[in-house]
Amino acid sequence: MAGQESGAVLQFAPFQSAVDEGFWHRLSSLKLNKLGIDDSPISITGFYAPCSHSQVSNHLTLLAESLPPEPSEQSSTPPISRGNRNRCSVPGILYNTNTLESFHALDKQSLLKAEAEKIWNDIHSGKAEEDCSVLSRFLLISFADLKKWSFHYWFAFPALVLDPPATLVDLKPASQWFSLEEAESVSAACNEWRNSSSTADVPFFLVSIASNSRATIRHLKDWEACQEDGHKLLFGFYDPCHLPKNPGWPLRNFLVLIYSRWNIKKVQFLCYRENRGFADLGLSLVGEAQISAPQEWRDELHVPNVVGWELNRGKKVYRCISLAKSMDPTRLAISAADLNLKLMRWRALPSLNLNILSTMKCLLLGAGTLGCQVARMLMAWGVRKITLLDNGKVAMSNPLRQSLYTLDDCLNGGEFKALAAVNSLKRIFPAVEAEGVVMAIPMPGHPVPSQEEESVLDDCRRLCELIESHDAVFLLTDTRESRWLPTLLCANANKMTITAALGFDSFLVMRHGAGPLSSTIDNRAEAMNALSADMSKFSLTDSDGGQRLGCYFCNDVVAPVDSTSNRTLDQQCTVTRPGLAPIASALAVELLVGILHHPHGSNGINEQPLGILPHQIRGSLAQFSQMTLVGHSSNSCTACCDTVVSEYRKRGMDFILQAINHPTYLEDLTGLTELMKSASSFKLDWDNDTDADDDDCVEI
Repeated sequence: MAGQESGAVLQFAPFQSAVDEGFWHRLSSLKLNKLGIDDSPISITGFYAPCSHSQVSNHLTLLAESLPPEPSEQSSTPPISRGNRNRCSVPGILYNTNTLESFHALDKQSLLKAEAEKIWNDIHSGKAEEDCSVLSRFLLISFADLKKWSFHYWFAFPALVLDPPATLVDLKPASQWFSLEEAESVSAACNEWRNSSSTADVPFFLVSIASNSRATIRHLKDWEACQEDGHKLLFGFYDPCHLPKNPGWPLRNFLVLIYSRWNIKKVQFLCYRENRGFADLGLSLVGEAQISAPQEWRDELHVPNVVGWELNRGKKVYRCISLAKSMDPTRLAISAADLNLKLMRWRALPSLNLNILSTMKCLLLGAGTLGCQVARMLMAWGVRKITLLDNGKVAMSNPLRQSLYTLDDCLNGGEFKALAAVNSLKRIFPAVEAEGVVMAIPMPGHPVPSQEEESVLDDCRRLCELIESHDAVFLLTDTRESRWLPTLLCANANKMTITAALGFDSFLVMRHGAGPLSSTIDNRAEAMNALSADMSKFSLTDSDGGQRLGCYFCNDVVAPVDSTSNRTLDQQCTVTRPGLAPIASALAVELLVGILHHPHGSNGINEQPLGILPHQIRGSLAQFSQMTLVGHSSNSCTACCDTVVSEYRKRGMDFILQAINHPTYLEDLTGLTELMKSASSFKLDWDNDTDADDDDCVEI
């Protein structure tokens, strides 16, 4: 605004609006869950405060709590609190239309006139003196496109038009208007008014200055009590405007009230502004205005003309904001889910690599008790790409122990676990890229009839493709033999592999060592790795040339065989203490995160940013104990030794089929058969002579 000279028309700085994203989020929820197609006007509340900076005006702001609570929130949502010095409440009305065409078709002038009439009636009824916030009533029209998350809106701040307009007699900083004694007293009175919880958010008031320079601030309803001889009387208001030569928009309707109710034609007003929470009379303005109006203004039925539609970049047009990136629930879920991880990087773990976690592709073999827990833990760590493989269906006994399933998943014969788990993950976190694969894992000791061989080999090929296309593999199945083929394929492809296995009250969590032929992996396989750039340091080869870490089968001296046939019910089911699976699952995921953040990747053993990086973790709930172990690879391992992996590379699916159909084949191939024969033929010579006086004997 340009500066104003004495005798010129008094010009006001327009109100400006600001809408918090939370308001649009709440409006969207209210529209979806309560309003539906009901486009009735909604009472809302705006907030503003006096200007507190010499270069920036305050805005009328809409927040989430500006809207009424949803039905489900009414009992828990407290009413808007009064007495907040930074949030003076202003009543408003919202017209939210169902279509963009309806938004454009609104009779904007009639809506503005209706709100002006409310203000006019409040002035003449005396309501404005009891609750002066009604002088700043506002109007908002909007259309919420919930498909595109865009919002069209337009604010109006109705102002009754003085005709003829008020003229300016004088306007200067308050510090130049008052004497030193008056200025000190006015500042103290304003600060007291603003610091009181009963008056802090009352934006219009009377300032009475006695002949002894003592200032008193009163409510508008105390007008009669201020009529004392020798007292100066100023009409004060919280001015959101920062301009040095223009009062803010709230003064317009205030002048109408002053003239209409008290017939005052020469008005001295105080534009109250602050600095750091205290009255700033250098920033505040005191002015004098001359008011003259036609006689019909005394008639309550005569409503003056009204203005007030907010300009958009100098033009009288609506505004449009697109919040697709922040308003879509999926994106909001991503933001909320990542908050804890991002806060870790502030102080606790600055080296946390969120990118490698979010792009990591994890394959979970088994979607039972362990698989459900591991999937949730991975999502909590920011992993977004998860594939679950299982061929079982959800049984009635599952939901209590397997956290991704509910009773609905058990009905009508049960949903496939892999598919039900994926649906549950997406309900928990819509942004997860989860896939379910319904497939059985071919197992040694479970011979395949000739008519089913091709189907089983297809499963083998599919499993091989899945392992090669993922960055980490979790072995979470409930039988020993079902882990053999994935272990072999992971060793061949040199994949990060984590095993978690449960007993009744004990568990094992371990990471598999490097594949024996990792240095000769085909470059094409490396190209398939989505994290090849970030994960070059995670090559599973032993950089020091030392012995490889072992796999799940390296300590065994027999090949995996059928462990499910001829078993009682308690032996067929995974009977474990309920608390065991969450513990083992959490450790398995933490082990993977530790590998990803260790400078030497899977070869690391020493301290790393997240702590130590163990090879094996064995725990017992019976003893409430846990220990970490290191086990090196075996040259006779039936799953990961050089002999087995080389034979698989040479013969492919024929090798796997022979291992499945012939229980002793793996033992023969790896030399375990000869080892057991040698052990059984080895004879020991015992000294049967005993010395009764031998005190070195210890009974065990």
